[in-house]
Amino acid sequence: MISFKNDYSELAHPNIFKLMNEYSNQQFNGYGLDSISEKAKDKIKKYFSDEVDIHFMIGGTSVNRTFISHVLKPYEAVISAETGHINVHETGAIESTGHKILLVKTLDGKLKPKDIEDVFNNHVDEHMVIPKLVYISNTTEIGTLYTKEELKALSAKCKELDLYLYLDGARLGVALTNDSNNLSLNDINSLTDAFYLGGTKNGALIGEAIIIKNKLLQSNFRHSIKQNGGMLAKGYLIGIQFEALFTDNLFFEIGKKANDMAKYLANGLKKLNTEFLYPQVSNQVFITLNNSVVEELKTNFSFETWISGPEKSTIRLVTSWFTTTKFVDNFLSFIKNH
Repeated sequence: MISFKNDYSELAHPNIFKLMNEYSNQQFNGYGLDSISEKAKDKIKKYFSDEVDIHFMIGGTSVNRTFISHVLKPYEAVISAETGHINVHETGAIESTGHKILLVKTLDGKLKPKDIEDVFNNHVDEHMVIPKLVYISNTTEIGTLYTKEELKALSAKCKELDLYLYLDGARLGVALTNDSNNLSLNDINSLTDAFYLGGTKNGALIGEAIIIKNKLLQSNFRHSIKQNGGMLAKGYLIGIQFEALFTDNLFFEIGKKANDMAKYLANGLKKLNTEFLYPQVSNQVFITLNNSVVEELKTNFSFETWISGPEKSTIRLVTSWFTTTKFVDNFLSFIKNH
């Protein structure tokens, strides 16, 4: 069975296992207070011109829930695109902390400054929650990318309205290595209050690295991590992985491979006149097929059904560092013959 279901179907990149094996005969302090985690943080900090606070955590939902609940007062709320991960794939994790998500319908999964201003201006008195944090992701849940100009505009609007800007970077490795990207890690850091580097969806076994630039939000964050169940006793396990990811540009090579394979897949599908729900931008490819073809595909390939219809359905195909041209060619051959 060939998997296009997600970009974390594989255990981890071999370089990570190699480094883990090199450290296998050593002992470390727990809870991320170890020399390896500090070494990994130092490697990451080299990308930034500002001082930052870095924490390694177990997964994306845990990071989102922990950070958002840490910075917001009980009556403050989050602005998000309707397709945002915190709305569609986190089982009400944010709402369970008592914070409302204020949703915006978008065509491309990206928030615009006017979207933020409209929501802000519609919450005007003490009988309503107060919008305080803007949540975005790069790439978005439908694979689109923010440009530097778009992020600058969002950042400026958030500063004008005294809102925090937080970026979910579960697939940031893919975003930063995309052909159309013009953002750097330092750009993202300078334009947001906090963001995270996704490891789980970019070659790691587990783990993410949240980077908090806003000094007002850094205090006691480890307490919030612990309270929300996001602190791994063997924290050095994540530190080792991020040391590997930020050695010899591995983090970026992994993202580029995922992009390259998605482009190869999309080009092949275009030659077969396949119907796309969205234009292929990053490592997520959305195509619409007859239900009979979808059912036959399930015998040889794993993928997610995005939208189910009476005659046709849209499926999502996700590529990763593990995807090969052979995997893609097998899929294209199946589509061609059906």
